[in-house]
Amino acid sequence: MTSAFHRVTVEKATEAYVLSRGRARFFSIARAIRAIRTLMPACGATDRELAGMLAAACIVHGIPVTFDAAMPEGAEMRLHS
Repeated sequence: MTSAFHRVTVEKATEAYVLSRGRARFFSIARAIRAIRTLMPACGATDRELAGMLAAACIVHGIPVTFDAAMPEGAEMRLHS
């Protein structure tokens, strides 16, 4: 008997989290980062990378997003490079 586990990537986790919050009035990037860090403690992505993935998923799915995550002073959020 073979057991196959699907590997959950950070991208899939961010997309699933965004979709699970789709009916909220707005989507909190800070709250989402905390949730993903709790669910995936070994996640190698930086907060900034997570914020970008989350924001992109919100935009794709038409979900209002609040950029409330603390970023280093002088840093700008960029969705496209």
